[in-house]
Amino acid sequence: MIDIDGYRFNVGIIIVNKEGKLFWGKRIHQDAWQFPQGGIRENETPQQALFRELKEEVGLEPSDVRVLGRTEDWIRYDLPKHLIRHHSRPLCIGQKQIWFMIGLESELDCINLNVHERPEFEDWMWVDYWRPVQEVVNFKQSVYQQALTELENTLEKYWLHKYLLEETRQANNERKKE
Repeated sequence: MIDIDGYRFNVGIIIVNKEGKLFWGKRIHQDAWQFPQGGIRENETPQQALFRELKEEVGLEPSDVRVLGRTEDWIRYDLPKHLIRHHSRPLCIGQKQIWFMIGLESELDCINLNVHERPEFEDWMWVDYWRPVQEVVNFKQSVYQQALTELENTLEKYWLHKYLLEETRQANNERKKE
């Protein structure tokens, strides 16, 4: 779906592990890394698109993750002129995205880049929180900066705090046993 201004409706997906590291995917046949993302279909909500894209691109089911938060509003970026398909109708000049931060609850072996017939990624790794802003293609950098800034408190409040409490509880239980 493309809006009246020429922006394609899209979701961006930030997957975080229990240590606060982010999933960083290498695009297939390219020297480019990015977060999973994908278009929103007609009659599909952003959250429905999130789970569909998560399955298609990374092989994860809704039961493998927990939604920690999402951006309050759409974040837009313009495509560079050389990437605009001027003969396509409707003309798409960029993307407008709702970004989701999700926590990986399952084990790493649930990640499967080859679920879809045309995979988006050929490799992946866990990276520090702000690294993607520096490494993503330049026309997406401000979007990544904005999404990560808006969702940073969500990570602290709903994810890292949970695992810090669990570790503290486990350490206290170990001390009690001694």
